[in-house]
Amino acid sequence: MDQVIANLFALLRQLKPLPHVLQADLTGKVVVVTGANTGLGFEAAKHFAQMNPKKVILACRSEEKGEQAVQKIVRTGYMRAEVWLLDLSSFDSVQAFADRFEKEGGGRLDILVENAAVAPLESYQKTKDGYMTTIQVNALAPSFHSLLMLPHMIRTAQEHPETNPRIVFVSSGLHESSTLSTDISREILAKPNFIDALSSLEYFNQMWSAVHTDNSSVLNIFFARALQTRLSKFCPIVVNSVDPGYCISDLRRSIVSGPRGWLFWLMDRLVAYSSEEGSRSLIHAALAGSKATIGASEDETKYKGAYLSTQNIASVSKFARSEAGLRLQETFWDDMVQIASERDERVARFVKTYF
Repeated sequence: MDQVIANLFALLRQLKPLPHVLQADLTGKVVVVTGANTGLGFEAAKHFAQMNPKKVILACRSEEKGEQAVQKIVRTGYMRAEVWLLDLSSFDSVQAFADRFEKEGGGRLDILVENAAVAPLESYQKTKDGYMTTIQVNALAPSFHSLLMLPHMIRTAQEHPETNPRIVFVSSGLHESSTLSTDISREILAKPNFIDALSSLEYFNQMWSAVHTDNSSVLNIFFARALQTRLSKFCPIVVNSVDPGYCISDLRRSIVSGPRGWLFWLMDRLVAYSSEEGSRSLIHAALAGSKATIGASEDETKYKGAYLSTQNIASVSKFARSEAGLRLQETFWDDMVQIASERDERVARFVKTYF
C-alpha cells in the first residue's frame, strides 16, 4: 500500500510543468541515441540535432522507421542525422553496431543515450541469446552495448579534454516497485548465476508481468553506478540513469483493452508527459553540468553515478541504496561483464586493461 501511495504522489507531481529543454553547443560532438525512431528517443534526438552536433546516430531496429524519423529531423534544418540498425533482442546486432562504429564512427563518441526498451510482455518470451526478452532488451543489451562503446568514449576524453563524454541509461521511477528484495526473489535469485535465474520461466511465473520491467529499471541503475565507480578511477566519463516520468509512449501500444488499457487511457489524458516533455529529462541527464551547456554553471561531478528524475538528482529506492541492494549491484555487474566478455573479445580485453 505504501508503494501505491508513493506512485500516486509521483503521478500527481507531474501536474507541475517541467523546465524547458536544456540547451548546449554540441559543435564537433557525436551523439548516439538508441530507440530513436519514436517516442522519447526520437524527441531527444531531435533536440540534440538543434544543438549543432557533428553527427546524431539514431540507433533503431527498423531501418524504414528510422529513415522516417531522420526525414522529420531533416525538415528542422539539420542534415547530419543517420540511421544505424540496432536490435537489442539480438547480441549479434549489438556487436554488428559496434563493428560498424569501429569502421565508420570516426573514433569519437561524446554522448550515448541507452533509451530503447520494450513494454511488459504478458507471456514468457526468450531471445535467441537465451534471456527473457524484457530483461535482455531493457537491461542486458544496453549494458553490453555501452561496454562496446566505451573504448571510443575513453579515446574521446583523451583526445578532447574540453569534453567529458556521458552515458545515460533510461530507467524508471517504477524501479521502486521492483521485487528483487522479496523472499521469493531471494530464494530464486540465490542460484549461481543471477541473470540466468532472473531470466528463467520459474521466476517469470512467480511475478506479475510488469514487475520484470520494474526489475530491469533497477538493473540499469545498478549498472550505471557500478560502471561509474570503475571509470572514476581513471577517466572523466559521466554515467547516470534517469527517470523521464510517466509519458505518452508507443511502449504501451499493445495494451489497448481491459482494465490496464482503460487505466493507461485515463492516465495519458490526466497526468502523462508528452514524449517531448519526457525527452527533456534525457537531455538534462546527458548535458547538465557539462562545459557545453549554455547558461547555468554546475559542478559536473555531482552527476556521476546519479539517478535523475524531473531534471533533478533524486533518491533511488530503499532497496537500491541498502547493503543488500549494493551487493546485488556487484553481482549483476560481475555476471553482466562475464556474459559480455564471453560473447565479445573486445569487452574481455577492455575489462582486463581498465577494470
